[in-house]
Amino acid sequence: MTSIVEALVPGGKANPGPPLGPALGPLGVNIKEVVEKINEKTRDYNGMQVPVKIIVDDKKNVEIEIGTPPTASLIMKELGIQKGSGNAGSEVVGNLSIPQVVKIARMKKEDVLSYDLKATMKEVMGTCVPMGVTVEGVKAKDCQKALDEGKFDDLLAGEEW
Repeated sequence: MTSIVEALVPGGKANPGPPLGPALGPLGVNIKEVVEKINEKTRDYNGMQVPVKIIVDDKKNVEIEIGTPPTASLIMKELGIQKGSGNAGSEVVGNLSIPQVVKIARMKKEDVLSYDLKATMKEVMGTCVPMGVTVEGVKAKDCQKALDEGKFDDLLAGEEW
């Protein structure tokens, strides 16, 4: 029988304690080895919570699937902030550039429902709204409209999805 353990771990800093250790212990796998593999695969997400799925089959073979951190975490990392605004309508905590939005959209490519870059960029900008983050110096909603109107088409011309 296959067992699946899902958890949120700190990128590059998972440890054998909870939530991994107690969940993996009864499955009879080498916990230290599994944690090392997780840390190796998540080190690019240092400082962010990363969803991981650990699949253990009857023969104790371990497969590790790494998810993408939440969009809000990627935005905070890109801006170098610890948290979003408590007053999103009146307090701005950071400003993303279009290239930064593109970078985050590419990281989320596998986890979004959008079929193209512009739609994924709009999803990222939508996450900026309640966080108090502006895009290109304007409210994220206004930047979404500008994106729809083709204002950034020249900038995105060389970008492939």
